[in-house]
Amino acid sequence: MRILFFGTPDFAVPSLKTLIDAGEDIIAVVTQPDRVKGRGHALSAPPVKQVAVSEGIPVLQPSGVRTEEFLSHVSRMKPDAVAVVAYGKIIPPSLIGLPPLGCVNVHASLLPKYRGAAPIQWAIINGEEKTGVTTMLMNEGLDTGDILLQEEMQIGEEDDAYTIALRLSGKGASLLYVTLQGLHKGTLHPRPQSGDTSYARPLRKEDGKIDWSWDARRIFNLVRGTFPWPGAYCRLSGERIVILRAIAREDATGVVPGRVRGIDDNAIYIGTGKGFLAVLEVKPEGRKAMSAGAFARGKRLKEGDSFDLS
Repeated sequence: MRILFFGTPDFAVPSLKTLIDAGEDIIAVVTQPDRVKGRGHALSAPPVKQVAVSEGIPVLQPSGVRTEEFLSHVSRMKPDAVAVVAYGKIIPPSLIGLPPLGCVNVHASLLPKYRGAAPIQWAIINGEEKTGVTTMLMNEGLDTGDILLQEEMQIGEEDDAYTIALRLSGKGASLLYVTLQGLHKGTLHPRPQSGDTSYARPLRKEDGKIDWSWDARRIFNLVRGTFPWPGAYCRLSGERIVILRAIAREDATGVVPGRVRGIDDNAIYIGTGKGFLAVLEVKPEGRKAMSAGAFARGKRLKEGDSFDLS
């Protein structure tokens, strides 16, 4: 089976590696252009490109996938199927209809819930207890194509957007391979999406802002859902503090939102609209991550002090 693979970030790497290890014919990899990164402003290749180069697979990095030149080039490749995993750009209808077996997308949610760019993050922020991965046949809509396969996964209390993405990328890789095999053999049949629909828009920096009047569980979910980016943040005397790890205690009473209820070597206990948040690790603006206890000692923070409320 001749497969043209579209993907860019780390999430897509296990899918590409699984297809390579299975001996599939990856005729080329299409990925985003190299980006400038770091203080040295050096060009950095996308993770998927790095894997493709190491495996001797041709790499295409078009500035756009809608040009006649690109579409003509893909047509001449004659792919049997196109696999799309976190590519980062919308695939045009002219490309979707090109391969005989279709364009198969790996999406990190249980569709039709959390269509869109940030399904993992919003599932955690919204307090979902489970998520999963879906393979679907792409159409012109935003993650509206017919479902091929799905696999469910629980979201644990210790999970954040990073750990869930890591696990789903592995599950998605296995599901993609099984999906492509089923399509190739004619044993897998797509079904329309059904059920409650929701959308997961891209995260913005301001989505990480903490409101101490929220209950502790909501803030806890925000901390987990925005890690590692954009990060859940608050301010102390105007200084921006990103909270990296925390625990919610919803049963506490007599708390004041934003006020420090207590401090020990492990945590800063901050009041919320319901219960308190035990903050374990923080990253002050312009500094490295540190334990909450070390931060409190450096700031000479004490019980009764308050974090900014706006």
